[in-house]
This record gives sequence, structure tokens and C-alpha cells, in this order.
Amino acid sequence: MYKIGVFCSACENINPHYFEEAKRLGEWIGSNGHSLVYGGAALGLMECVARAVKESGGKVIGVVPEKLEEKNKVSSLIDEIYNTVNLSDRKDKMEELSDFMIALPGGVGTLDEIFHVIAAGSIGYHDKKIIFYNIDGFYNKLISVLEDLQKGGFLRHSPEKYYLVANNLDELKSLIKL
Repeated sequence: MYKIGVFCSACENINPHYFEEAKRLGEWIGSNGHSLVYGGAALGLMECVARAVKESGGKVIGVVPEKLEEKNKVSSLIDEIYNTVNLSDRKDKMEELSDFMIALPGGVGTLDEIFHVIAAGSIGYHDKKIIFYNIDGFYNKLISVLEDLQKGGFLRHSPEKYYLVANNLDELKSLIKL
């Protein structure tokens, strides 16, 4: 079974459809015996996907930076916790623990995590890819920017070396089974 890293929003006031899809993803992770590796917050899509994994029988692994603990924002759903000093350490630990990494919709923190994984992969620290869960075309503009970087010679390899795109849960499931 896989450890699936999920990067996503900790915001509450976002499109409800993102919560529905995060729940569906979490149910699939849990019901298939996979484990979730995530940032450990009791907020937004992070808590939503963790709750769905837990309720579906999966394991929840939280990678929690000190600031999250200081603010009492750590999820109570975590089965296994890794404490980190800061966000940089959290990204490294999540990357290390995860077999696959999925980006649900998110803000600057999620973008930071995506680019961290892509940059580390581009210089050979790992060969893992991000799977953009492109709900309602959320990542279309970012994917376009990445394609433009490749066309301009700013990426060493084609974008597909760094990421894959799933526009729905069925596409995502087929990518996990690669």
C-alpha cells in the first residue's frame, strides 16, 4: 500500500466543490488501505481529506511544524506524527515519506510545496512527480506557465518529468497505479 502525500489548502472559505473532491480522494485513500501524509492542520481541505481517510479506515500521518502546534491548529485525527522545526523541514519530510504526491487546490503554501518538489526533482534529489488534481481547471494557468518555462528552455526536461495532471478522481486513480 502507498503513502500518498497531499498538499492542499488550510482555508475554510473556498469553493465547496473542492471540499467534496477532497473528501472523495480521502475516502479512496482510506478504503484502499493507503496512508495519507499531509501537513497536519485541523483546517480547510487538510482536515477534510484527513477525516475522510480516517473514516474510511486509512492511516493519517501528519508532518507538523512548530508554529502549527503553537497556534493549537493540529488535527486530532493524526495516527502518526512527525514534528518539524519549520515549513522547509515539513516539505522535506513529506517528500521523504510519500510514494506519490498530490496537489489539491491551495494557496501560496501549496504552491511552495509544489515548487519545492519540482525543484528538488529537477536537480536529482528524487524522481517523484506531483499529480495536479486539476479540479474544475484549478491548475490550468500554472500548468500553462510550466509549459512556457519548458518552451523557453528554463526546464531541463519536459514538464511531464515533474508532474502529471488528473482532471477527475478516475484519472488520478489510474496515475497512482502506474
